[in-house]
Amino acid sequence: MVTNLPAEAKAKWVKYSDARTPEEKLKALQEFLSTIPKHKGTENLVYWVRRRMAELREEIEDRRAKRVGGGGPSFFIEKEGAAQVAILGMTLSGKSSILSRLTNAKPQIGDTPFTTKFPVPGMLIYEDVQFQLVEVPAIVKGISEGAIWWGPRVLGLARNADALMTVIDLSNDPLRQLEVIISELNKAGIYTVKPKGYVIIEKSKAYQKIRIINLGKLVGCTLDDIRKLLESYRIYNALVKTYGEVTLDDVERSIFENISYKPTMILANKSDILDEHVLDELLRSIKAEYTQLPVIATSAKTGYGLNEVPRTLFKVLNVIRIYAKEPNNESPSPKPLVLRDGVTVMDAVKHLRNELLQYFKYAKIWGPSAKYPGERVGLEHRLMDGDVIEVHTRIKAV
Repeated sequence: MVTNLPAEAKAKWVKYSDARTPEEKLKALQEFLSTIPKHKGTENLVYWVRRRMAELREEIEDRRAKRVGGGGPSFFIEKEGAAQVAILGMTLSGKSSILSRLTNAKPQIGDTPFTTKFPVPGMLIYEDVQFQLVEVPAIVKGISEGAIWWGPRVLGLARNADALMTVIDLSNDPLRQLEVIISELNKAGIYTVKPKGYVIIEKSKAYQKIRIINLGKLVGCTLDDIRKLLESYRIYNALVKTYGEVTLDDVERSIFENISYKPTMILANKSDILDEHVLDELLRSIKAEYTQLPVIATSAKTGYGLNEVPRTLFKVLNVIRIYAKEPNNESPSPKPLVLRDGVTVMDAVKHLRNELLQYFKYAKIWGPSAKYPGERVGLEHRLMDGDVIEVHTRIKAV
C-alpha cells in the first residue's frame, strides 16, 4: 500500500531533498522520521530512513576524521578501466586470494577473520580490455541494518560498482552464505536479478514537467496517478522510467531510495578441498537456487577455474568492443570503446565526440554487424562486438 503520508511529513521530505550537506540532510531526516505515522504501511520507509541516517552519520564522522587527522586508508575507489566490479563475500571466503590471483594487487591474506578492513583494487585483463576489481570488507548478517561499522560503506561500494563478483566458501554452508549476502543487498535496494518491476526517477529543472516513459506494464495505477503522487511530494520536473510490472508502491519507493540492478556472478571457492561427488552436488544445488547467475567452481589455492572468470565477467557485464578508425588511416585504434550491448552508431558517435552528430553523414562498418566490409550505415545501425567504425561528416567538425 502507498504510505499515505500526511502533508507535514511530505513537507519534511522536501526539506531533506533540498538539503545540501550531510549535516543538513541528517537533521531533515530526523524531522521527517518524527512525522511518519507508525503502521504496517510505513515499516519499510522507517527502516530505510534509519539506514540512511546511519549512512549520513558515517559520512559526517569520516569527514570529521579527515579534517582532524588527514590521510589514511579510504573507502572511496575511483573507477578505472572499462568497468568496476566489487568482490563481495563473507569473512574467510577467499576474496583476497581471488583478487591476488586475478590481478596485480597485493592484498593482505590471512586466516584471521575480517582481515580486509578497507577496499583493495586491482586490474583484471581480458584480451584488450581492463576491468577494475575491488575487494571490499566482509559481508555479515545485518550489515544493511548497521550490524558492523563498515556496513554502509560496503553497500555504497556495491551500489556504485558496475557489477558484483560474489565469492562463497564451498566448505562452509555455501547456500546459507549466498542467502545472507543477497538478502542484505536486497534490503539495501541492490538486486542481483532484475526485480519484477522498478522505477527510476531523474529529478532536474531541465525537465519542464513530469515526463513518464513506460517501458513495462502499470499495475493498478495510471500515468495520471503517478503524476499526482509525485506532485504530492512537490516533484514537478522529472523524467520517470518504469520497467517491468510497476505499481504505485514501486513509484513511491523510488522517491525515497535508489533501486539498482547489478549484474552478478558467483565464484564457488575452495573447490580443491572437496571430493568430486560432494562438489558436483553443491554446484547443482547452487545453480538450481540461483538459475539466473553464472556459477564458477574455483580454487584460489590451485588456480582451478579462474581462467574462466575474465570471459564470464565480460558476458555478465553485457558489453561489446567497438574500434574507431579515422578515414585516412588503414588501421583502427587498438584501444576499444567498451559500450553496452545493443548500442547503435549514434551511441558510438556520442561516445567518440558528441559534436560529430550535427555533422554526421554516414559511417562505414567492418566486422560482425556489416553485411560486407566497409558497409555504409546510418545512425540507427546496431553494432556488435568487434566492429570497426569509421565516421564521415558533411563538413569537418571544429
